[in-house]
Amino acid sequence: MRKLPFSDDELRAMYLGGRAGATARRFASLWAGVFALGLVPKRWVTLEVAGRRSGRLVRFPLGMADWHGQWYLVPMLGEACNWVQNVRAADGRATLRRRRAVACRLVEVPVDERPPIIKRYLEKVPGARPHIPVDRHAALAEFEAISARYPVFRVSPAHPGGPPSAVPHARTSSDRAE
Repeated sequence: MRKLPFSDDELRAMYLGGRAGATARRFASLWAGVFALGLVPKRWVTLEVAGRRSGRLVRFPLGMADWHGQWYLVPMLGEACNWVQNVRAADGRATLRRRRAVACRLVEVPVDERPPIIKRYLEKVPGARPHIPVDRHAALAEFEAISARYPVFRVSPAHPGGPPSAVPHARTSSDRAE
């Protein structure tokens, strides 16, 4: 397994008080561009959503968790995360960008369904591990204890009955070609 270029403490320090500092914002801007171009596996996307105060389009680079044939977004900073508040204010309407823009609806998952998805998220998104206080190898009961603090959003087509190709298809955990 490759080691990240920053220690867990350095990664946490980039988000003191649950907000991105200057370094984290620079990295986010860079990664949002890279993810939008589709230069990395499809798990990595750029979320575009209207800012809840400004109304301007705001971009966030995110890693997605695949679970039972669906894609999910999980905020590594939890409930107060900026993109979560923007998505809620937009009633779940957002765009995922990866080579092309795909309008979607982000549907919040009930707390009791979150633990296995959060666990899968930590397995697949290494940059989130320092921010979520449970080890990715922990028992599901430990994820149940924190699941109320970490919203999970299922990625759905923007319009019910819309084309299934509008939302990325999840691969099984045995599919390594992501």
